[in-house]
Amino acid sequence: MNVQAGAAGSRFDVLKWVVVAVLVVVAVVGNQYFAAEPILYRVLGLLAIAAVAAFVALQTAKGRAFFALLKEARGEIRKVVWPTRQETTQTTLIVVAVVLLMALLLWGLDTLLGWLVSLVVG
Repeated sequence: MNVQAGAAGSRFDVLKWVVVAVLVVVAVVGNQYFAAEPILYRVLGLLAIAAVAAFVALQTAKGRAFFALLKEARGEIRKVVWPTRQETTQTTLIVVAVVLLMALLLWGLDTLLGWLVSLVVG
């Protein structure tokens, strides 16, 4: 039964996506056509068309799924335990120290190998 409901919805979803594509094309062409107008008016027009296109896109099955994904992602971000300022500073200092140590070791190895090659080559 869900397959039939999805099939019926997808027929209108294709039409909605065509409307979204037409709105995007109208926004791009309109922005070029009104290039002589002040940028504020063009930006406001683009934002208005983008809002309408987003509203139409959210009426589709994929649009609703995307919106649900955004809501779930926001919930997951709230669950993240972010490091404190002290932990971040300590970790950064450790990384900088290891990078400097490795740089010195590689510089020393490069110098040693260069000296050995110069001895062999003459």
